[in-house]
Amino acid sequence: MMELRWTSKALSDLARLYDFLSVVNRQAAARTVQSLSQAPDTLLSNPRIGERIEEFSPRDVRRLLVGHYEMRYEIQQSTLYILRLWHVREDR
Repeated sequence: MMELRWTSKALSDLARLYDFLSVVNRQAAARTVQSLSQAPDTLLSNPRIGERIEEFSPRDVRRLLVGHYEMRYEIQQSTLYILRLWHVREDR
């Protein structure tokens, strides 16, 4: 079984998304953050489900869409690092 680790940038992204969304609707913001924070559970059993991003090669960096959000993660041996996440409409 893989180990899951969130980078400080990914945690900051979650906090930023919550702050942005909670201005309009706190409950929706909480639901969004909850679904994003639970999404990596699927990755632990299927780590290669996301699309590999070749520009980071030889690192195994991948992207997974979670609703309208892109989650980037990296596989290093038996550890899965959540690197960043953002709304797909953001200019990234």
